[in-house]
Amino acid sequence: MKLLEERILKDGVLKEGGVLKVDSFLNHQMDIELMNEIGKEFARLFKHKKITKILTIEASGIGIACIAAQYFGVPVVFAKKSQSKNLDGEIYTTEVHSFTHNKVYTIRVSKKFITSEDTVLIIDDFLANGKALIGLMEILEQAGATLAGCGICIEKGFQEGGDYIRGLGVDLQSLAIVDLDEKGQLIFR
Repeated sequence: MKLLEERILKDGVLKEGGVLKVDSFLNHQMDIELMNEIGKEFARLFKHKKITKILTIEASGIGIACIAAQYFGVPVVFAKKSQSKNLDGEIYTTEVHSFTHNKVYTIRVSKKFITSEDTVLIIDDFLANGKALIGLMEILEQAGATLAGCGICIEKGFQEGGDYIRGLGVDLQSLAIVDLDEKGQLIFR
């Protein structure tokens, strides 16, 4: 998606360790016009699927998933990273290692929100090593739900997550795949 690539080049900051900061427009402060275009693009890419829910993980994926959901006319469910008093009843759980935070989280989704009747699109802001997507796919497997595919805003092509997920036969659509040239500068695939 050319619009997203241009914005990454203009406002993205590549930090040590392969961390790409896009907090000025995507995952802290959100450019709603850009988010709207991202939502439209996910709707175009997955229009042939009969999606009943969108699943993401807190926190950065929530805004993107919500914008996209309006084009599908479906609810968004997000996996919570912490236990809370309002997460009651039976839940699906799995563990996910966060690349950004270098921490393992137990993620949780209430069983009443994802069922075997659902066809689910997973949406997230970044794909690095693929652990978040794997965790979300494990939740869907526990529920007996159908995975429609995964929509990612920015995939780090210099990490193994995208290749691994595609190797599983998943319909993975990344709007921008960033890589590093020989000088360590951002390029797009």
